[in-house]
Amino acid sequence: MKWYTALAIYSIVWWLVLFMVLPWGNRAIGAEDVAKGHAAGSPAEPRLLVKFALTTVVSAVVFAVFYWAYESGLISIRR
Repeated sequence: MKWYTALAIYSIVWWLVLFMVLPWGNRAIGAEDVAKGHAAGSPAEPRLLVKFALTTVVSAVVFAVFYWAYESGLISIRR
């Protein structure tokens, strides 16, 4: 597998995992804390840096499993 193919696959996996991780642990802000222009359902503490770090670790594990399966011949991306 060439490096740019691996990078493309990793980036796709990273974005998929990010959208799966984003809702974890979110609590909506209280009605008294809603400021002008804010949505009532927005998270009180989004903790994005923690979610980005978790996404990176989980994506690396998922990609490592995919890479191992590809290199061992269990799956193929060619016809």
